[in-house]
Amino acid sequence: MRPMELTPRLRSVAELVPKGAKFADIGTDHAYLPVWLLQREIITKALACDLRRGPLDRARATAEKYSLTECMEFRLCDGLTGVAPGEVDTIAIAGMGGDTIAAILAAAPWVWLENCLLLLQPMSAQPHLRRWLQEHGYTIVRELLSREGNTIYTVFQVVPGPMKELSPGQIWAGRQNRGEDAPLRAEYLNRLIDQTGRAVEGLRRSTRPADGARLAELEQVHQDLQTMREEWLSWQQ
Repeated sequence: MRPMELTPRLRSVAELVPKGAKFADIGTDHAYLPVWLLQREIITKALACDLRRGPLDRARATAEKYSLTECMEFRLCDGLTGVAPGEVDTIAIAGMGGDTIAAILAAAPWVWLENCLLLLQPMSAQPHLRRWLQEHGYTIVRELLSREGNTIYTVFQVVPGPMKELSPGQIWAGRQNRGEDAPLRAEYLNRLIDQTGRAVEGLRRSTRPADGARLAELEQVHQDLQTMREEWLSWQQ
């Protein structure tokens, strides 16, 4: 049987999994990610975890299709509640909102104590997740961007340890480093600049006193993102 192929979004997560990892896929759904990693012998065993029985049944079906059932364990659990400290050293949480990912990590402090590698791919609320990681002693080592259709996704490579404070723009877009290979970076920044610009214009029309503080915050973010774009483009020359 031909090896499984991953979509660009999941492939960006898989590229960050170290050789020999003890791996848990949280919210596994079809278990495409652990099956792909097992086929290529990047990991030797995997925990496939999901909150609902339907997705977990699909995960079992995928494992059976590729004759990998004996290499995987299937856990019906909420987040990391079904994973014990020491069972894994690398954890992927992809396809959820950033607030949900933060809640999963908050409920599993052993992840920080066990020095686990986290691969997080938030579908929304990325600023919330970056801020939460910063406030709870985690470091975002790098971020990888990928495109599927018209959507740009980002995956965070995260380890325990204090992180240098992120600027307002970095809370929204992550850090950028000169010389990094990130062909989608400029477009990603442009989209965030457009998004925050529209939000700023909407808040400027608001008559609610409570929107004043939010307006000031987003104006700062919007300006910082523009500065980051100018910096990034200057590095490409």
